[in-house]
Amino acid sequence: EMGSRPSAERMNSPPQTPLSRSEVFGQLRKELYDDEEFHQSDTHIFIIMGASGDLAKKKIYPTLWWLFRDSLLPEDTRFVGFARSNLTVDDILKNSGPYLKAVESEQEKLTQFFQRNSYLSGRYGEEASFRSLDAHISSLPNGTCANRLFYLALPPSVYQDVIRNIRRACMSTKGWNRVIVEKPFGKDLESSDQLSKHLSSLFSEEQIYRIDHYLGKEMVQNLMVLRFGNRIFGPIWNRDSVACVVLTFKEPFGTQGRGGYFDEFGIIRDVMQNHLLQMLSLVAMEKPASTSSDDVRDEKVKVLKCVRPVSLDDVILGQYVGDPNGEGEAKLGYLDDQTVPRGSRTATFATAVLFVQNERWDGVPFVLRCGKALNERKAEVRLQFCDVPGDIFGKHCKRNELVIRVQPNEAVYAKMMTKKPGMFFNPEEAELDLTYGSRYRDMKLPDAYERLILDVFCGSQMHFVRSDELREAWRIFTPLLHKIESEKIQPLPYTYGSRGPAEADELLKKVGFRYEGTYKWVNPHKL
Repeated sequence: EMGSRPSAERMNSPPQTPLSRSEVFGQLRKELYDDEEFHQSDTHIFIIMGASGDLAKKKIYPTLWWLFRDSLLPEDTRFVGFARSNLTVDDILKNSGPYLKAVESEQEKLTQFFQRNSYLSGRYGEEASFRSLDAHISSLPNGTCANRLFYLALPPSVYQDVIRNIRRACMSTKGWNRVIVEKPFGKDLESSDQLSKHLSSLFSEEQIYRIDHYLGKEMVQNLMVLRFGNRIFGPIWNRDSVACVVLTFKEPFGTQGRGGYFDEFGIIRDVMQNHLLQMLSLVAMEKPASTSSDDVRDEKVKVLKCVRPVSLDDVILGQYVGDPNGEGEAKLGYLDDQTVPRGSRTATFATAVLFVQNERWDGVPFVLRCGKALNERKAEVRLQFCDVPGDIFGKHCKRNELVIRVQPNEAVYAKMMTKKPGMFFNPEEAELDLTYGSRYRDMKLPDAYERLILDVFCGSQMHFVRSDELREAWRIFTPLLHKIESEKIQPLPYTYGSRGPAEADELLKKVGFRYEGTYKWVNPHKL
């Protein structure tokens, strides 16, 4: 009867009330701000370069509002927008309004937030405009001694001018200065190196925050705790037990009229070289000496150094075509997007096999899969384990898998074999399930940008990309990208809403991934 009744201690203890989102973040703030170099009473000024753009209105302003609403930012924080457009703060409120998710009861606080906002128009290539910006920042209360955070929500084409002019005209002389740079960080190894050299000539690595929002996602951050906080995974997290690792990013929609931007980069630069490779490094790296930023990033760089450049023979490229039986956008292929150049050979789907050549992972294929206009929205890490040696169940047992689902519906679950209930001795597939929506039913997970912007205020760089890490990532993919472009490789067609080209599934099978198609998940929490 062990474990059948709650203990007296549990019966007599008061029921635990779930923490509200604000309380959770309040605890987080207390932990993060417990740092000698951080003084919550200091004045902080957050400058949004490119305040008129899509990224600013859809992500940056909403994120700053949520952090302000939940009292997570330092008490004396102000926000300054800068762009070429002639705007007012009211215009910014109107533009970002649909994305703020502010309810009626929060209107007073929302007003307080925008009262702390100001906006200045100027040109990115003119130092005089940045002198005016500096004068404006200095005119704010405690502006001359404030810490300054510059968010570059801008196209890469203006990075060099903006970074140079910030350094020349807008630096705080008494507080600290930090620069947040959005991806893409170049288009290949050469252009990335040029940008990195320019950045490092003006700012130290400690001042540069290269943001990849995937590193702010709950389950990506959870990879380290799962790996290094559980004894059960350590002994099997290697080539002796793992047959294959599959990292997936799927979107169920196409370019939606924005193909002109996408066509310049393609799916490998857009998703695989950054998001998926970041997840690979967290899955494959050795245990860091501590959770400090440099210790963690040191191990990520070490594992990337063990990855050889991707060969075209280990890659399948695809481009979606319209589904004649589909509805709406599904009827349209990539080349039907009016913003896409006629006859474009840009891939909207890619599967690539990488190998980590070290003692832990030698011979284990890491499969990176990503694409648009596919059959579902999903991002996940899937470790498929080797077959059980000495099978006594007549080949009825399927391979175990550990799945970390990043989005949607965050979860960790292990696929395993168990005896089917009943009189017969038959194995069947089941799961050990940690679905966050059930286990943490009353908790709303923070947005990735919330975590990362808060990290910048706190000076934590663990979840940002370091220059040597970026260089290794481009070293792995640049030869492949140049070969695809020089040889004008034609991607394989696949139908909108499908799994992608059938050749991609064949590649997975070839490298040892086994797809049975027999597993059916049953929601244990559904009444």
